[in-house]
Amino acid sequence: MSEKFHFPEGLYADIRIEETLSTGVCMLNGDLTRDSLMPETGALIRVYDGKMWYTASTNDLSEIQKELDALAELATPDPAICENPAIRLLEVNREERLVFEGENKLCNITRERFMKTLNHYVKECTGEPVPEVSSWSIGVEGTYQKKSFYSSKGSAIVYDYQLCSCGVFYCLTSDGQQLNGGKQFFGKTPEELLGHEKEVLAERDRYIDYLKNAVELEPGEYTCVLSPITTAMFAHESFGHKSEADFMLNDRKLRDEWVMGKKVGSDLVSICDSGELLRHGYIPYDDEGTKSRETWLIKDGVLTGRLHDSTSAAALSEELTGNSRAQDYRKRPVVRMTNTYLAAGKDSFDDIIADTKDGIYVYMVSNGTGSSTFVMNATVCYRIRDGKICEPCRVRMLTGSVFQTLFDIDRVGSDFEIFDSYTCGKMGQMVRVSAGGPTIRVRKLQVG
Repeated sequence: MSEKFHFPEGLYADIRIEETLSTGVCMLNGDLTRDSLMPETGALIRVYDGKMWYTASTNDLSEIQKELDALAELATPDPAICENPAIRLLEVNREERLVFEGENKLCNITRERFMKTLNHYVKECTGEPVPEVSSWSIGVEGTYQKKSFYSSKGSAIVYDYQLCSCGVFYCLTSDGQQLNGGKQFFGKTPEELLGHEKEVLAERDRYIDYLKNAVELEPGEYTCVLSPITTAMFAHESFGHKSEADFMLNDRKLRDEWVMGKKVGSDLVSICDSGELLRHGYIPYDDEGTKSRETWLIKDGVLTGRLHDSTSAAALSEELTGNSRAQDYRKRPVVRMTNTYLAAGKDSFDDIIADTKDGIYVYMVSNGTGSSTFVMNATVCYRIRDGKICEPCRVRMLTGSVFQTLFDIDRVGSDFEIFDSYTCGKMGQMVRVSAGGPTIRVRKLQVG
């Protein structure tokens, strides 16, 4: 925290420095297709005079003060800048929170450690020929980032983040039909990624069975039991984006629909966003220097929170939440989710299935979108009959009203999981996020 900058008088200014290292080794059908180590350092400098933001980015950290001074020359000083509603809200925080040190910090992890994990999965998960496997790919990757933030109000923050991942994926073919499937898992080091061989092979065999035996489903309305990863996508896509308050600034209808204290779902539904969780969406401080919070968006079916940056919080007279995020040092921050999840309930998975006379079990979805109406594209589903999971069935799409679906959730499982495999796009920017949830049952969704 030794960086020293001279900030201009009568202006708000901040500096965000990012030092990133990405590395990875990948194989496709036995050929090494990636073997990379990519470091990058850069900074975004911002100046605000109450009317306009002036920004510059640089890869040369020694040029930061020069860039800051040049931006200040373009702006018009305002002695009362700290009384600007958005600037007044900005916090002053000072902390150094460096979690990753020693031999397990990514810059100290050798290529051999990544290759050892890669070769282990190649041997264990591709050694035996399987007729339905037409191709396979395995990748072991790691990312480390150190962020520093300084502001004219006095903030001085440094924190870091690291995540390694391994993905084993198969392209499957049977009777002219194709299906892609696999498994991805996460840890802080390559060694933490070991031990998932049985899960990978079980998932491969599940997808082969689905490819060979799935039957067409007649479109219509069905009771749907959503797996934890499907619930996670629903929470993120269908409701999480609605909670990003910058969408509301120019949409009066949306603000009228989502009034604090309004009953918006079943008593069983609680949805939270928290950047403090050391998962893929971990940000102890956002890109405006605001400390992360645990923000309950829905609590027991009642709308209790929204996600903000300083502009949206000031406009809606609400508190900061620590959700101002940028893709990297080249981009301006906007309101984004972090780790968003639908909280666990008390029902067991077996009880939820046993209590479902007729319906669909949605095991896996590939992607989704959400607004007033949401859509999720399904990849693996099963018919439920008389409280039992039966034959696999082809479901291409699930859709419903966000408002109605939140009320139609009538069972919430205890089998809560968080998934770190997500990156989220908005306004041309991608950021890392996690999403989570348990098994839930929805009384009816349109399935086709």
